[in-house]
Amino acid sequence: MRMKMLALLMLAIPAIASAQNSPVGRWKTIDDETGKVMTITEVYQAKNGTYAAKIVEAVNPAAAKCDKCSGAKKGQSTIGMNVLWNLKPMDGGWGGGEGFKPSTGDSFKVKSVKLVGNKLEITGCKFMFCRTATWQRAN
Repeated sequence: MRMKMLALLMLAIPAIASAQNSPVGRWKTIDDETGKVMTITEVYQAKNGTYAAKIVEAVNPAAAKCDKCSGAKKGQSTIGMNVLWNLKPMDGGWGGGEGFKPSTGDSFKVKSVKLVGNKLEITGCKFMFCRTATWQRAN
């Protein structure tokens, strides 16, 4: 009986470790200038195996609509809007995908996404200019 329990425990350890090293879950996005929480964004694994993120809650009313967007997104609700997509494993994190920042209406290339404790550091680049945003894990 003890051997069976030990075997089950040994099988569970890699799954637990893998879950802790995954970006999957809900994250608080933080405004660069004010430091206030803007949205709750969910990172998930897409059907094609890449990772993506979508806004699931607008904590700050200013983040509820895409006022600075152009085209079909202009004035639309940000809830359900994809903000990261096509992220693939690379260099101990994820990257190589695309991103969109509703507060500015800007699209960007995702250089890297790194999990650092309970924070997700997303570095995005537009042309040769790069910025890093830090998201905090939401409970």
